[in-house]
Amino acid sequence: MPGKAAAATGQAGGVVVKEQPVSPTLEAHDDTTFSERAPQGRLLAQRGLFSGPSDLVPEGLYAEVIAGIVTRRRDGITLAENAQVSCNTYFGRFPASYWQRWTVVREVRVEAVVTGSGHLSVSASDIEGEPRMVASQRVEGLNQATVTMEAKIDKFFDGGALWLDLVTSQGQDLVVEKVRWTVEPPERIRPTAVTICTMNRADDCLANLQALAGDLSSLETLDAIYVADQGTDRVESRDGFEQVAKDLGDRLHYIIQPNLGGAGGFTRGLYEVAGHTETEHANVLFMDDDVLLEPDLIIRMTAFSNKTANPIIVGGQMLNLLHPHQLHRGAEYADLNRLETGQVVKHSLDTADLLGFDEETGKPNRQERRIDAAYNGWWSCLIPYEVVKACGYPLPFFFQWDDQEYGYRARANGFPTVTLPGAGVWHADFHWKDWDEWHRYFNLRNAMITAALHSPFDLNVLTKTLLGHMARYLLGMQYALTATLLKALEDFLEGPEILRDGGVAAMKEIREIRARYPEAKKYDATEVPGIPSNDIGIINAAPRPSMQRAVLIKRVIDRALGRHRHALGQIPADEAYWWHVSLFDTAVVTDMSQEGVRLRKYDREEMFRLAKRGAKLIARLRKEGPAVQEQYRRAMPELTSRENWKRLYEL
Repeated sequence: MPGKAAAATGQAGGVVVKEQPVSPTLEAHDDTTFSERAPQGRLLAQRGLFSGPSDLVPEGLYAEVIAGIVTRRRDGITLAENAQVSCNTYFGRFPASYWQRWTVVREVRVEAVVTGSGHLSVSASDIEGEPRMVASQRVEGLNQATVTMEAKIDKFFDGGALWLDLVTSQGQDLVVEKVRWTVEPPERIRPTAVTICTMNRADDCLANLQALAGDLSSLETLDAIYVADQGTDRVESRDGFEQVAKDLGDRLHYIIQPNLGGAGGFTRGLYEVAGHTETEHANVLFMDDDVLLEPDLIIRMTAFSNKTANPIIVGGQMLNLLHPHQLHRGAEYADLNRLETGQVVKHSLDTADLLGFDEETGKPNRQERRIDAAYNGWWSCLIPYEVVKACGYPLPFFFQWDDQEYGYRARANGFPTVTLPGAGVWHADFHWKDWDEWHRYFNLRNAMITAALHSPFDLNVLTKTLLGHMARYLLGMQYALTATLLKALEDFLEGPEILRDGGVAAMKEIREIRARYPEAKKYDATEVPGIPSNDIGIINAAPRPSMQRAVLIKRVIDRALGRHRHALGQIPADEAYWWHVSLFDTAVVTDMSQEGVRLRKYDREEMFRLAKRGAKLIARLRKEGPAVQEQYRRAMPELTSRENWKRLYEL
């Protein structure tokens, strides 16, 4: 191993606190090593829980009360007489189809500590969601007795799940607690390290560390937690940090480093584990700092990874934080050539109410059919060390499209991604984030790089996509967003050199560019500059035009001639379509965050300037695109090397 860094390191209750080393020739690390170990008994695949980690989380995601009076606790439930409870819920189900397809497990055991009398059963579903009972046990007068049932994983290849049902009859009461789904252990347990990237979200990050510490006794496969703190408002400054550091002990590794975005923060975990592991068989589990964490996610993802037939990336699902009963998407892919991420895999749930029903079939919203993902967002994503050995490290994208690019690269090297149902975290709803922000530079630039690396890179499709974006942005008076797009395209054409500093200079520059445009700023509705708030009335949009191309041409001509239908008006966020906004000279548009408004004002001179610049860049793309694509492909091994990240981390 490399020598210890000449850096400031300290101990806080056993935690390793590490800042960037003073000497660029020495690599910062600690004495932690990751090695496989012999299992102690059966492998815990998931727990049966009956309420969530927060009162904000609907209890129906864990267990559904069908009848009677029931009292819940997180790890247990009490049924009075004539009560019925089903765990055929998002967190209650065991995703048998995924276990049958991807692992070597063919039987799962359900264990529970039971007091009282009643009926316990394990039920199963098929691809259509039709239930059947596969194991059953009646109990009488038990007192803290362990009840065990087993179910085969043999009829689930295309879909279906397993779950626990509980029933009491007249004069019976039943207490069920400490429910565990277990499988035969592997010969050796793969160690897992959680990596949290954080940037000025100290309270959120601390809350997740506290959640991990609170469930540490159940996280049997978790060897380490890395926190890459890239902010100025640091997690270590919070009052609760010292206590959580004591609780986590030497598992916690707190690293202070320059801001290299999400890519740099998450990659630090891979970098550290790869430098200190004694085996190729280790996992790194990425997790966002601002999620509401269900700690059982770590149990589920690491157990699944420990039993897969071959190494694969295991992704957790995202639930919407502002609407915690909603699943964002069951699984995703990207349309690379059209620069479109977050596409819904066929048969996948999409912004689904997990407590509701499908409008067409009338059936509950359950992901019965097994589906394949192309990649998984890094809000929670487990990457085996074998993938890093074969594919290298993530690209220094700063952030956005780093997860997509790595997922597609891994798949090309024989490592698919599985998005595991029931392994979920709550993350801020994407549709409450406005598209017109500085970080869209990285979204657009990195999407083009990913397309160059992993798609046919059809320039006809790509240029049509970019022209469509540019036309919509200009018609909608989004000049800052147009400038953002053009800067992304310009920097893409510069080739791999744009990635050499990890995105630091690009972040600064795009912020400076956007600061020149008034519509890039967010205002309180009563403080829009130059416009009394009482003068702004809502003007609603007409329905989507049936002949969009004809309307587009008409709007372009009107804009070129400076014609408009409305001098001033307010537009709700969900009606800010290009065909509506282009009817205004001045529009006050609600920001998608619902926290303020943007002022869009027609600027004929700027519109023509941006359009001309865009036309020149598109022409460059058509001429230089193939050569630039080849440059990125040639640079990939060096950009994704350990040595490159060591340089970026200034180690």
